[in-house]
Amino acid sequence: MTTPSRHPLAWVPSLYLAMGLPNVMVGVVAAIIYKNLGVSNEDIALYTSQMYLPWVLKPLWAPLLEVGRSKRFWVISMEFTMAAALGLVALCLPLDGFFKLSLAFFWIVGFASATQDTCADGVFMTTVSKTDQARYSGLQGMCWNLGAVIASGLLVSLTGHLHNQLGMSWVQCWVIVVALAAAAMALFGVYHLRVLPPGSPSTLQGQGLAAGFKATAEAWITFFQKPQIWMMLAVIFFYRFGEGFIEKFGPLFLLDTREAGGLGLDNESLGHINGTVGTLTFIAGAFLGGFFVAKRTLPRTFFTLALVLNIPHLTYFYLAQSMPVDATTIAVVVALEKFGFGMGSVGHMLYMMQQIAPGPFRMAHYAMATGVMALTKWGTGSVSGLLWNHVNHQYVSFFGWVLVFSIPPVLLAWLAPFPHDPADQPEGHEAAVGAH
Repeated sequence: MTTPSRHPLAWVPSLYLAMGLPNVMVGVVAAIIYKNLGVSNEDIALYTSQMYLPWVLKPLWAPLLEVGRSKRFWVISMEFTMAAALGLVALCLPLDGFFKLSLAFFWIVGFASATQDTCADGVFMTTVSKTDQARYSGLQGMCWNLGAVIASGLLVSLTGHLHNQLGMSWVQCWVIVVALAAAAMALFGVYHLRVLPPGSPSTLQGQGLAAGFKATAEAWITFFQKPQIWMMLAVIFFYRFGEGFIEKFGPLFLLDTREAGGLGLDNESLGHINGTVGTLTFIAGAFLGGFFVAKRTLPRTFFTLALVLNIPHLTYFYLAQSMPVDATTIAVVVALEKFGFGMGSVGHMLYMMQQIAPGPFRMAHYAMATGVMALTKWGTGSVSGLLWNHVNHQYVSFFGWVLVFSIPPVLLAWLAPFPHDPADQPEGHEAAVGAH
């Protein structure tokens, strides 16, 4: 089926919305679901963190996706797969064994989402010129995070409304909301059948699995032959190290009762703070970060962006110490952290795209870089439960350790190598994975 060429504005926003929503359903919203349904913080942190593994492992199969079908095929088929898997999550929540069953279906969502991410980035990098990549990078990041905010903000807020205003049980609320997320993914799939371009074909297409495995090996070998690769990977791994602990335990802290050391918010309040306030401040931060880099270049701004991302981790330490009761105060403080995250994350993504990905295996190498980023989330999420036990379930101590963990990212950003001058990268369509 031939898809006519369409303006990037017809598909870039929806594509990155469809990437952000399931990612955060698995990584953040699942934790809130289990918190509402009575699962302990330790089990939530441990088991939901393991669901980051698909994003860690996706470089293992990324080159094989180019062998038989187009990037477009994989994006759309994974969107329909996620719609089905989220529907199954909704169906199993009322069951006695909901925890294990829903985790299994969330794993399917995770593998499909990681595959979609790889091929969607490939569509973007091989369809849109370098000039337009810069032009739409802010929109790209904004829409990914808007999808994330819809999941962690608006959908969570909706469960609070259903529970507080209509008296529904948490199980009923989450069945409805997860089913809505499943329907959204199905609608994305239908829309992309009409508008999504195929992306530039790889030289591997039609050559069979043997060629795919050979290209996979070559992609890995050339990845580790890049100049200063180990230092660059250290920069990528630690850049959001402190943020990883906040991402996992921040919502649990906001939801936990005051007797347990939390702020005692309900889902509706949490959704409004993460949704309305979080959306506006994150978007403002992301656009300011993109403008800042465009004016001064990434090498000259990277250290500042790392500071902007990590210094606002003080906000959660402040909240845990001061325990404010006013919702506006809480929203303003959380907004500061969201703004810093939005602005600082621009440096992270551009560093992977401009310094690690360039070369003949651009899509695979970018997938490997984002896999390292996911490894950070997996690692910090997995040990956050152990840290929680180590500090005897004290949020002040927990977020105090987060401040300590935010120091290495800043130091590494100061030392970060820049082997590629962004101005020297070629204009026009980028090479697909496996292109020689």
